[in-house]
Amino acid sequence: MLELHQFRHSAFCLKVRMALQAKGLSFREVEVTPGIGQIALFRLSGQRQVPVLVDGDDVVADSSAICRHLEALRPDPALIPADARHRAQMQLIEDWADTTLAAAVRAALLQAAADDQQLREVLLPDDVPSPVRQVMSGLPGGWLSGLGELLGQEQRSSMLSSLCAIADGLDPEGCLVGENITLADLAVGAQLSLLRFPPSAGDALAGRGVPGISDHPRLQGLFRWRDQLETRLINLDPAAVV
Repeated sequence: MLELHQFRHSAFCLKVRMALQAKGLSFREVEVTPGIGQIALFRLSGQRQVPVLVDGDDVVADSSAICRHLEALRPDPALIPADARHRAQMQLIEDWADTTLAAAVRAALLQAAADDQQLREVLLPDDVPSPVRQVMSGLPGGWLSGLGELLGQEQRSSMLSSLCAIADGLDPEGCLVGENITLADLAVGAQLSLLRFPPSAGDALAGRGVPGISDHPRLQGLFRWRDQLETRLINLDPAAVV
């Protein structure tokens, strides 16, 4: 049984879960407790970041490395195009989503959580001790909001421009590269899930997200595409998550 060590609301962990679904692989989720849980993760993998996949004697860290491990483990359906041109396009989009887009999404979600105490509480992992949870939920929103503003509006504006460009040119029923789902779709879709949480995030989070992005008129088709992507992956997945 594959084990995925994760933070539930990490976009990179979601990217791996999507890949596991697409491959129809059974896996067990191991939620990592911030702090003490990361010490155990370091002993297992040599680093403290999630996701980490344990496949027998193989311990693989980093979402892109894990996805390529899964591609070798179960080549069909392929998430990496055989066509060289499509493979290069996929690589560029995946890298952009995992770096530039991910940084902008983190900053935007931090700003949203700073302004929304309820969102802040829901995003905290379940295993966070009650005293820490009380401190985080009790922090003054104005102070946190000011901290978020330091992260820069230029980054947010650039992200919005890029997402609008994708939304304007994307077929709601299509894929970002070629005709089949690739790692490009998973990487972008996972990041979109933090800008507006999908139904799979649970009742407390579904539909919530970053004001000005989640409700932006030009991005509604993109968020619908993201939700349809998840549905397509579920329909592909004959295996159950245990």
